[in-house]
Amino acid sequence: MLLSCLLAGAAQAAALTVSVADANGRPLAGAVVAVEIGGAVRAAAAGTRAEVVQRQRNFEPGVLVVQTGTLVDFPNQDTVRHHVYSFSPVKTFEIKLYAGRPAAPVLFDRAGVITLGCNIHDQMIAHVVVVDTPLFGRTDAAGRLALEVPAGEHRLKAWHPDMREGLDLQAQPLRVGTSPVAAAVRLPVQP
Repeated sequence: MLLSCLLAGAAQAAALTVSVADANGRPLAGAVVAVEIGGAVRAAAAGTRAEVVQRQRNFEPGVLVVQTGTLVDFPNQDTVRHHVYSFSPVKTFEIKLYAGRPAAPVLFDRAGVITLGCNIHDQMIAHVVVVDTPLFGRTDAAGRLALEVPAGEHRLKAWHPDMREGLDLQAQPLRVGTSPVAAAVRLPVQP
């Protein structure tokens, strides 16, 4: 991954604008971007929850970004039963054939990219991206994301669902001062 940063600054916090592009330099919408603050792991507050809904034989959202320690529910709003699973090394689980809401949410307690599937409906695929920071988001249609980031030495991570299977978040160092910062990231995604 190529990362170029225009930096300035000293102490407090700064506006960070990240532009993410594909291998040919075209803006990449829907990329996950996370800034790990000073290399420290920051888990979600106890009881933090999110959902991946099954509706019309699809997972919604197709990409969910959560902080480490988040509980994720998998409600089934279809009239057919689903069998949600992940064989990803970061989080392996399965919720066997069910309708409605499973009894317990799934705890995502390790950072990384988890691919979800349905054992009954092979076309159903989604991803849960677990990050060790509260500073994360997804790029807009122009491939950009804006965040407020504290001053210091951090790690900027990025990922996109069109990256080759098995690739984790791509990481580079990021230095932030008090002036606005612009970072450009190029991911190994072919248009």
